[in-house]
Amino acid sequence: MIAALALLLSLLAGPAGATAVATGAEPADPPPMAGRVVVLDAGHQLGNHNFPAQINAPVPAGGFTKPCNTTGTATDGGYPEATFTWQVTRQVRARLRDLGARVVMVRTSNRQDRWGPCVDERGRAGNDIDADLKLSIHADGSYAPGARGFHVIAPTARPGWTADIAGESASLARDVRRGLVRVGLPVADYIAGGDGLDVRGDLGTLNLSDVPVVMVELGNMRDPGEARRMTSARGRATYARGLVAGVRSYLW
Repeated sequence: MIAALALLLSLLAGPAGATAVATGAEPADPPPMAGRVVVLDAGHQLGNHNFPAQINAPVPAGGFTKPCNTTGTATDGGYPEATFTWQVTRQVRARLRDLGARVVMVRTSNRQDRWGPCVDERGRAGNDIDADLKLSIHADGSYAPGARGFHVIAPTARPGWTADIAGESASLARDVRRGLVRVGLPVADYIAGGDGLDVRGDLGTLNLSDVPVVMVELGNMRDPGEARRMTSARGRATYARGLVAGVRSYLW
């Protein structure tokens, strides 16, 4: 009798020895951002200043041309915008991947011997894969006295260019602003309107996008307090948390 019972239990056991009798356990839920595609554009490139001819060459920017790229700004201590945006963007990528998203990086290096991509390539990134959104990450370099804080730029509704994505981009901008405020970052006090939101029609990165897109200036690198935050690992993690919170809010 005992031997027969043991045989029955062994037949019911799974690979790890657990019985195969239904326990009522539900299958694990998929990650919250599974199936989502996010394009991240880390502003500029560390070596842009070494390639003036290339970055000054005109490229399409949405019905007009603009220089391919710029060198970006820096803190008064020499910490480059390109490095700041690269380090923050990599943290955003890691956090989004942990949430199950597919993340596409427009810029894939931060090197002195490289330049670009140009703004037209940045603007079109994600169009061919029907990405859910694109986030272009920058920092400002204003010399206005006391200028500090972040602002989020959405494309204006330009017929034939961005009219079809302007509404969703504005919604994304509001969610990104909310995410950055929630982690304690100040809204820019030197941008018209004072609400941390701006709308522009002169940026190729926005004009050439077919998916919802915003560009965020995370702060003013010329402000001593913001420079301290940007040059610290803890500060960069704060920026990344705020951006991810904004993306999650938009996609949910």
